[in-house]
Amino acid sequence: MAAKLRCAVIGLGMGRGHIAGFREHPEAEVVAVADTDAAKLEKFRDELKLPAVYTDPLEMIARERPDVLSIAVPNKFHAELTIAGLEAGCHVLCEKPMAMNATEAETMLAASRRCGKRLGINFSYRFNPQAYAMKQIVDSGRIGNIYFARTVWMRRRGMPGFGGWFGTRELAGGGPLIDLGVHRLDLALWLMGYPEPEWVMGATYDKIAGPIAAKSGKKFDVEDFACGFIRFKNGASLEIDASWAGNIKEREFMQTRLLGDKGGLLHRNLNESYEFKLECFEEIDGCQFDTELHPPVPECHKSYYTFIDAIVKDVPFTVAPEEGVTVMRLLDAIYESARTGAPVHID
Repeated sequence: MAAKLRCAVIGLGMGRGHIAGFREHPEAEVVAVADTDAAKLEKFRDELKLPAVYTDPLEMIARERPDVLSIAVPNKFHAELTIAGLEAGCHVLCEKPMAMNATEAETMLAASRRCGKRLGINFSYRFNPQAYAMKQIVDSGRIGNIYFARTVWMRRRGMPGFGGWFGTRELAGGGPLIDLGVHRLDLALWLMGYPEPEWVMGATYDKIAGPIAAKSGKKFDVEDFACGFIRFKNGASLEIDASWAGNIKEREFMQTRLLGDKGGLLHRNLNESYEFKLECFEEIDGCQFDTELHPPVPECHKSYYTFIDAIVKDVPFTVAPEEGVTVMRLLDAIYESARTGAPVHID
């Protein structure tokens, strides 16, 4: 019987989900965890039954030599730690966004190719039954050619904490667009088949969170709302909205809508929660029909399990790193368009 894949995780914020996800796979074991916050390591060491723990992630990589490395730290450190892991011989699963910008993302992709190791990006919203079913429907040709999509993640008041790294451009690279919007952008692009972008328009605003942060004396130098419009070379288009603070009815609102020439699909959250619904809208023999997905839903493992499975079975992972680079190029373009007020053409 082959030895289990030895997994290590950097970061005990989102990384706690990575630990649990790896442990679900029978061919994986978590052998080490690193976090620069010693108090956090101590807090979770017994609760999560952590094996070896480190405050220096590079020391952990050098000593443990894991087969699989998971990166769940502030965006600023994604590229550095991913490349260190790849060069040490690890397959790497990196949290979204892939990097701070497309240039960093491209260096990560190049390192993966140079080292001959897998690089996965944790676009976790692909890994739920409703999204999986949507992909099956799209790939079957049932809704035809997709010519338009709109993808949204908005919160009424859902800033991730003033004074923390999420609201600091130096550590995060941006606000809700790079935090929330990145998930819905990838989901829409994946369902559309990742068409080649032609040009991008974007705008960002800071009308609510900025004044609140200023009153509390906390640093906040990113947007609280962003929107973008992407035109693709095949003629299709995509709208994206992302916000931590907007005057809307819902506490949490997520939606990805696809319009095809034969039908339409809608993926949305229920009851302002992280439970999702899939609906399909079609015309059959001149009549309008609406259907929705009911249990039992398609079997769908989380990204962590799927990444291990891809390594064990030597098959492609659901998220190609090239797609992560494309997402970063689009995010960069939206921010650049917002800064200049002009469209940004994608080479």
